[in-house]
Amino acid sequence: MSVSVPRLTSLSHGGGCGCKIAPGVLADLLKGVGAATPFAGLLVGTETSDDAAVYQLNDEQAVIATTDFFMPIVDDPFDFGRIAAANALSDVYAMGGTPIFSLAILGMPIKVLPSETIREILRGGEAICAAAGIPIAGGHSIDSVEPIYGLAAIGLVHPKNVRRNSEARADDVLVLGKALGVGILSAALKKNQLGEPGYRAMIDTTTRLNTPGPELAKLPGVHAMTDVTGFGLLGHLLEMCRGSRLGARVKMSDLPLLDCVPALAAAGLVTGASARNWASYGDDVRLAPGLEIVPRNLLCDPQTSGGLLVACARDAVADVLAIFARHGFAQASVIGTMIEGRCSVTVDP
Repeated sequence: MSVSVPRLTSLSHGGGCGCKIAPGVLADLLKGVGAATPFAGLLVGTETSDDAAVYQLNDEQAVIATTDFFMPIVDDPFDFGRIAAANALSDVYAMGGTPIFSLAILGMPIKVLPSETIREILRGGEAICAAAGIPIAGGHSIDSVEPIYGLAAIGLVHPKNVRRNSEARADDVLVLGKALGVGILSAALKKNQLGEPGYRAMIDTTTRLNTPGPELAKLPGVHAMTDVTGFGLLGHLLEMCRGSRLGARVKMSDLPLLDCVPALAAAGLVTGASARNWASYGDDVRLAPGLEIVPRNLLCDPQTSGGLLVACARDAVADVLAIFARHGFAQASVIGTMIEGRCSVTVDP
């Protein structure tokens, strides 16, 4: 008699970057935590909630270190492994760096999932790392109640090409590299309401490596970068605003959205993380009238392996969009601007 294998998403209370602790809760947990003594070589630490740590080795090299892992966002184990690996490597690209190797992070309910399923997850991660041209050189595993997979990723960057999330300038144009809506698609999938086209769109975007990052970082007109993940577009843009001591203005109608996402959002298929994200923004977001419900859910939607968010000079926009296009990011779009004033985000229709 064959043994039924449970759906991966049925084994976890959340999935993908929607598992992240809400930004407001995280900020409270981290109060008073951090290095009290400055380290001269540490170019990027915890100060501005940036995507990765960066430590300068010499005049020509700085090492980027980051880790990212989560519970299943899809049921196919190979796809889960690919998504988790692409998401982890994204932080290296967002700092302007190139990955050089990674380490696997694995937590699995060994008595619940068959070995074949776990191997497929590992194979998925290996496939993405092979596409990035790097090895998985080791890792660590535990027997856990919920399935967890991700990577510790290491990269290199020239110190002058490090792109922080905190160096945007007033009048910079904001360019978003990927369409939004991954969290909404994942909510539909978990409720068996996502069709095959929607699933393919979800896999395509979440397994697409953010390879434009290093090339973008070499443009003098690119001042700041981050990637949009679990805190949603608003959460990660607010981090950019606070780090840069600026405000931002975004136009809702300019946001690129994955196919079928608006209809699913209108039907109420959203993640719990969306509401947690919104509650964490406080008074730092102003939505124009009419944007209170469905648009708000799109703006707060947690993105797994989301796109790069670039703040660049106006005369660099054409070059930024051309780089995205060369790397196959057809939906990269101008979505707003950085402005003088309070560290907040205003969203227009």
